[in-house]
Amino acid sequence: RGSMLMFVGAFLTFMAIGGFPSFVEDMKIFGRERLNGHYGVSSFVIANTVSATPYLLLISLVPGAMAYYLVGLQRSFDHFAYFALVLFMTMMLVEGLMMIVASAVPDFLMGIITGAGIQGVMMLNGGFFRLPHDLPKPVWRYPMYYVAFHKYANQGFYKNEFLGLTFPNNQAGGATTITGDEILREYWQVEMGYNKWVDLAVLFGMVILYRVLFLAIMKLTEKAKPMVNGLRFRRTQPSVHIADQSFEANGAK
Repeated sequence: RGSMLMFVGAFLTFMAIGGFPSFVEDMKIFGRERLNGHYGVSSFVIANTVSATPYLLLISLVPGAMAYYLVGLQRSFDHFAYFALVLFMTMMLVEGLMMIVASAVPDFLMGIITGAGIQGVMMLNGGFFRLPHDLPKPVWRYPMYYVAFHKYANQGFYKNEFLGLTFPNNQAGGATTITGDEILREYWQVEMGYNKWVDLAVLFGMVILYRVLFLAIMKLTEKAKPMVNGLRFRRTQPSVHIADQSFEANGAK
């Protein structure tokens, strides 16, 4: 169950970088329309977010429903609704991340490589490939583990699925059954000090943060670009050449 949940979340979010080339083209169109004074940066960010939301929601619901019910996860609607909401938040978050990458790396090939690299690092530090207590504390756990959105997505998935269930215990010498709470604490090393809705709220906050960062970068670029161009193409003072008068007189003779 845990591996399947991690795979679905990581696969859909990783494939979201496929829309990066089209977004680069949107950025080029926005640059021309911005020069003509049609609309500002804030309008572009809001319009892009609103236009992408229905499609990301559809991508979260349809493949999410097929994957969720085919493998036999918890059947109640509230569990599936939470699963789809986490998928939707992660898709929105990755799109915001790729918007930031597009503003810094306008070339679509280098942008895809950069975005894939960032997501790969986050995925490796999300608490699945290496459990949280096994991560090296400098850099990889502090701060990378807490910066990676996979941490909150995985823990939200696990709490949504395992809490309230009981499984047969295959370990010799132990109890015949093991609860989902024990699996979360001992096997997945999930932080149980808060519930699954806090993980969803953190993902939502990261979505807002990434959009605000993109807006700030675009604003700074808009103000800094004319200054940089002015420094690059500023005309230097013409040089004055003073010739030797005696040499000119001899040359005239």
